[in-house]
Amino acid sequence: MADHVQFARMNGLGNKILVVDMRGRKDRVAPAAAIALNADPETEFDQIMAIHDPRAAGTDAWIDIVNSDGSMAQACGNGTRCVVQALSAETGKKAFLFHTVAGLLEAKEHDGGLISVDMGAPRFGWSEIPLAEEFHDTRRIELQIGPIDDPVLHSPSVASMGNPHAIFWVENDVWSYELERFGPLLENHPIFPERANISIARVRSREEMDLRTWERGAGLTLACGSAACAAAVSGARTGRTDRTVTVNVPGGPLKIEWRERDDHVIMTGPAEWEWSGRLDPATGAFERDAASGANGARAL
Repeated sequence: MADHVQFARMNGLGNKILVVDMRGRKDRVAPAAAIALNADPETEFDQIMAIHDPRAAGTDAWIDIVNSDGSMAQACGNGTRCVVQALSAETGKKAFLFHTVAGLLEAKEHDGGLISVDMGAPRFGWSEIPLAEEFHDTRRIELQIGPIDDPVLHSPSVASMGNPHAIFWVENDVWSYELERFGPLLENHPIFPERANISIARVRSREEMDLRTWERGAGLTLACGSAACAAAVSGARTGRTDRTVTVNVPGGPLKIEWRERDDHVIMTGPAEWEWSGRLDPATGAFERDAASGANGARAL
């Protein structure tokens, strides 16, 4: 077990997260390990949040984000909330500054247990998202699924929250669309050179919307925090919603605020600890801690 590291199985509104403690090590969670962990029903996940030693002064940790197919992600708001809960239980701290490939992330645990993550400023330029061809107005781009004269989905808003998102606006119940069929096709559409997260959004009012997401590299998910942020800012940008909105994902509600003063997007929601164990970051072999679960240790 010398090569094994501590990890926790957690979730953010059902978004399945493995928080892996890689501090004090130089290696990383290998793609093969991620694929092996995802193949086991006990450790199946949407994202791995691998906590590494900080690389910059003033930060608490560097975080690698790994998808269930072994690829790397740039952002995961639900996973960040899980990291905050785990580190808060370990250190007693409430406020953190994390470093990822997408930049710096500020996060804070509130007294009631909810956790806010500053997801940074959205980007709307076609080359920043990125798209494969130029669109001057990314509030609505030319992309559709279905017959040309009667498409099932069409004209999505696109944005980057550190990772690329496309949001298709619909009038009907978001569950009435076959996202499991359309999602893989749209994720890998040539217009998205780095693939994309694909969401279906239905606006209920200026303060509320429903959202389902096919997550890049992970598939259908109960919650995708960055998608909720992208949908919220796109709703405000297209005049559909206000700048503060409740986004109902399958796992529950997230509060998203797109601040005017600094353009940053603040996501607030819960995180839940399930159980802990130890794993080999090279192979994905793991074992659960004996005292693990609802009444077990909550710190890494």
